[in-house]
Amino acid sequence: MPFLPTLSTFFIVLSAVLVAIGWMLIVKGKKKAHKKVMLLAALSAILFFIIYMSRTIFDGNTSFGGPENIKIYYTLFLIFHIILATTGAVFGIVTIVLALKRNIAKHQKIGPVTSVIWFFTAITGVAVYLLLYVIYDGGETTSLIKAILGF
Repeated sequence: MPFLPTLSTFFIVLSAVLVAIGWMLIVKGKKKAHKKVMLLAALSAILFFIIYMSRTIFDGNTSFGGPENIKIYYTLFLIFHIILATTGAVFGIVTIVLALKRNIAKHQKIGPVTSVIWFFTAITGVAVYLLLYVIYDGGETTSLIKAILGF
């Protein structure tokens, strides 16, 4: 297993687990613990992003190395994951800013939506990792555009 992709996947999964714990804490009325855990979840997501972007900049991304007949499905799934991750990141930033600005009413409305998006982002991210590095051997490591579009 490649080190950096495994490490970045660990941090995104950790982030989702911490979001789930934070959600349970707020349901129980433990506001201070909720805040701490959610900030740790955000830190974990930031660590993922730093590792992912560093790897992308310096090494490039790995293209799908599985069977050619499922490559289109993988590519569509990857595009879905990227859109989901981008949406989740924007929602996450907005949710955290609302909380830090003490706009709790809006935070409470958007928080559950953000959490669900983040859970699906983590799940699809793990699936991408498994397809690239565990189930199939990774393909060529190259630029992001070439890895996504396959040319």
